[in-house]
Amino acid sequence: MVRHTKTTRRRLAFTIVAVSIVMTLFVLRLVDIQVVRASALSAESLEKTETGDTILATRGNILASDGSVLAEAVMRYSMAASPKDAGPFERDVDGAEQTITLEQATNEIGAIIGKPGPEVLALITDALAADKDSLYALIAKKLTLDQLRALKALEIPWTTFKEEPYRVYPNGAVAGNIVGFVGEEGEAQAGVELMEDSCLAGKDGRTTYEKGSGGLPLPGTTVTKPAKDGGDVVLTLDKDIQWFSQQSLAAQAEAVGASWGVVTVMEVKTGKLLAVAEYPAVDPGNVSATPSEDRGSRAFAAPFEPGSTYKSLTAAALIDQGVANPNSQVVAPFRYKPSNGADINDSEFHADLNLTLSGVMVESSNTGISQFGEKMSADTRYAYFQKFGQLQKTEVGFPSESGGLMADPADWDNQTDYATMFGQGFSTTAIQGASLYQTIANGGVRMPVQLVEGCRNADGTMTDVPDATGTQVVSADAAKQVSAMLEMVDQESWVAKNVDVPGYRVAMKTGTAQQPDGDGGYSSSYLVSMAGFAPAEAPQFVVSVNLADPVKMNSSAAVAPIFRDVTTQVLKSRGVQPSTEPAPNLPLSF
Repeated sequence: MVRHTKTTRRRLAFTIVAVSIVMTLFVLRLVDIQVVRASALSAESLEKTETGDTILATRGNILASDGSVLAEAVMRYSMAASPKDAGPFERDVDGAEQTITLEQATNEIGAIIGKPGPEVLALITDALAADKDSLYALIAKKLTLDQLRALKALEIPWTTFKEEPYRVYPNGAVAGNIVGFVGEEGEAQAGVELMEDSCLAGKDGRTTYEKGSGGLPLPGTTVTKPAKDGGDVVLTLDKDIQWFSQQSLAAQAEAVGASWGVVTVMEVKTGKLLAVAEYPAVDPGNVSATPSEDRGSRAFAAPFEPGSTYKSLTAAALIDQGVANPNSQVVAPFRYKPSNGADINDSEFHADLNLTLSGVMVESSNTGISQFGEKMSADTRYAYFQKFGQLQKTEVGFPSESGGLMADPADWDNQTDYATMFGQGFSTTAIQGASLYQTIANGGVRMPVQLVEGCRNADGTMTDVPDATGTQVVSADAAKQVSAMLEMVDQESWVAKNVDVPGYRVAMKTGTAQQPDGDGGYSSSYLVSMAGFAPAEAPQFVVSVNLADPVKMNSSAAVAPIFRDVTTQVLKSRGVQPSTEPAPNLPLSF
């Protein structure tokens, strides 16, 4: 009896200890689950039960100054199939079940998406050949809403659909090189699309919820974070002027066999670009149709030696420095050899010419402007290039924009010291050239170059508005005197009859520049140009034209029709009243 009691006690003690250990383990496990790893386990559980859908943000529009849409986002749709599940299925046809074969289904799909049925079938069979358990094969992208509805009406059980925002360009190639384009996945690639991506790009939202056993949302668990659509970028470009400029440029470039060209139209008082026309042009909606080298903007990114249009900069600096005026005199030979060993000549042989500075501008004499330029040091002339905004990128900040290239005066050789006086020995862009003439036309005040008005947000507010503070580069009197000389060029130069704009006074300068050969010399290729403004007595618009290598006419006569036609169109489209005051009549010789 005693022995039995002791055994019972041992068993009871063992049981108590065992239960205590088990209870302790349970408590420790409970603490581990509910306290130590509570957050991690909760997140893991939620991850297994939580699901959701992305709410796609809409990319903002790119607009011309009048609100015309140059780029916009539209919703398109993609269709996919599950190859593993693709096969015959039943369809209710007039109340009766009908078996639809795989071939019949792919033929029906093809008829809607514009592909032969066998091609659609091949997408499925090829996917299965690569993976017998394949659950995905893309059938079509960029489907319209009508196509989507027609495809869904087929009720093919092994097909799925997805919304995809898609970029379209309603005006095609109008300003295409400036607007730029996006890639297949909607990522910004070039132009304003890339430059203003921070404004245009929206931020996707998301709807999340916890799913029950049937995959349905559990009541009260849905959380929605709305998408934030992108803003609209408003450009300074005038769509009609842009279109006209592109048409005029393309027609003349093809007529003279030019390899490329640029027309720039700028508002004098504001520095706003009203047109940046380029040839060849790119259609952002069909980028692959244009060679890669023609898809960007040469106006911003392709510097060139400008030639005699930059004699205006030298003349403005001379007058601003007080070392010359429009009536200052010089004897201009065909060839001039200064004491430093440089060798300068004019484009055509001539006897010595007794010219005023005005006459030098009309005759576009390299030897004449070189003798005037000697009145200023190289450092002084370099400083004026800087003031005119020629040695740095413009305020636009266009992708791959060039600031041009000019060596420091300390590194100029003897020839470059003189060549820079008449537009050779350095490079600049078409936009910088237009800015030079804007400064002269605006009483010597350079305005920041503007391409973008700002980013228009959903609430109508405009942000990222560029600075519009002007800088006095030369005196108003110096600018006025240069303007008067440029009017004489328009009236008396050899191309005067080709650039007449009836009823308006025009100030302009021609340029014909040999282009570098890449080995330190010059090639047989020329860039011809013309830049000016109107009405000359109260300037409102700058027009600048550049044509590269016009093989059928390598002189400024090649660009004259473009300059004349675009200037005329701009003045008339903007309702500018004809000139009423007579043009100046400056002496050209003595």
